Amino acid sequence: MPLTFILPKYWVTWVGLGIMRAMELLPFPAQRLVGDALGVLLRRLPLSYMRIARRNIALCLPEMSESERSALLARHCRSLGMALCETADTWWSSDRRLRKLADVQGLHHLQAALAKGRGAILVGGHFTTIEISTRILGTVVPLNVVYRPMKNALLSHIMFSSFCRHGKPIPKDDIRSMVRALKKNEAVWFAPDQSYRNKGAAMVNFFGIPAASNPATSRLARISGAAVMTYFGERLPGNAGYRVVIGPAFENFPGADPVEDVERYNRLLEAQVRLVPEQYLWVHRRFKGLSRDYPDYYGRDSRNPAPQRAPEQRPRVQ
Repeated sequence: MPLTFILPKYWVTWVGLGIMRAMELLPFPAQRLVGDALGVLLRRLPLSYMRIARRNIALCLPEMSESERSALLARHCRSLGMALCETADTWWSSDRRLRKLADVQGLHHLQAALAKGRGAILVGGHFTTIEISTRILGTVVPLNVVYRPMKNALLSHIMFSSFCRHGKPIPKDDIRSMVRALKKNEAVWFAPDQSYRNKGAAMVNFFGIPAASNPATSRLARISGAAVMTYFGERLPGNAGYRVVIGPAFENFPGADPVEDVERYNRLLEAQVRLVPEQYLWVHRRFKGLSRDYPDYYGRDSRNPAPQRAPEQRPRVQ
C-alpha cells in the first residue's frame, strides 16, 4: 500500500473504512437494521442525489402517484444504506459466509456457454446490490469484473485489492483485456446501463425516454464470439439473503444493428427494475443527452413529474 495513504487528507477515509470493517463483522440481520437506519438518515439530508433520484423515478414510472413515488424513494434510501454494508461484505467477507446468504440460479447457462470455448459475457445493471452480486458470482466461477476506478485513491486501492483477491479486475476502457479474457474462455461481467456520451454512443429508449447508451456489447461479442447473457441480483425481503440469476444466452446476438441490441438489453433491464424498483440506482443521471437537442431533465427548474414521451424515431450511433 502506498505510503501516501497515511497523509492527513485520507484520515477521514480511514475512519470510514474502520466503520465499514466493523459493519462487516455484524451478523446479516444486524446489517439490515444498520442499512435501514442509514437510509432514514440519507432521506433526511439535503443531498442533490435525492433530487436526481426523485426525478428519475418520475421519468421512468409516471404511472405512480406522488405518494407512491415518495414511498419508493424512502425504500430506495434504505436500499442505498444497505449497499454500504454490502460493500463491506464484498471487500472483506469470506466466500463461505456469502454462499450461505446466496441462492445462485441459472449457473447451467454460464457453464453451457463456457463449454463452447469462447468465453461468456454477463451483462448486469447498476442496482444497489451491484457490489455484492458480482462478489457472489465470483464465489462460484472465476470472474473478470469490469470496473470504474473511484476518485478517492485510497478507496480505489481497497476496491482493486478486493477484486484481485476474488476475481480479475479490468478497467472499463480496457477492451483488449476483455477480449483477451474471453479468448481464454473466461467470464467477463459488466453493467452497460449508465449514461455513455463517448464516441460510438447512441440515444436508445430506456423506459420510453432517449438515453445515451453504449452499444459496445455487440462489438465485444462479435470480436470474441462469446455468448451474452444477463446477470441480475436481488436482495430478498427480511433476512433471506440474495437471489442472483444468470439468464439464458441471447439468441441471434449480436444482430445486424447494435442499436437494436441495446434496445433488447434495455427491455430486459426494465423488467428487472420493475421487479425490484427500490434496488435500482436512481441517483445516477441516466438521461443526460448527447447534445442540446435533448431536454435537460436535471436542471433546477425540471422538478415537474413525467415529461412527454419522445416520438418514435430510429436512434443512430453518434
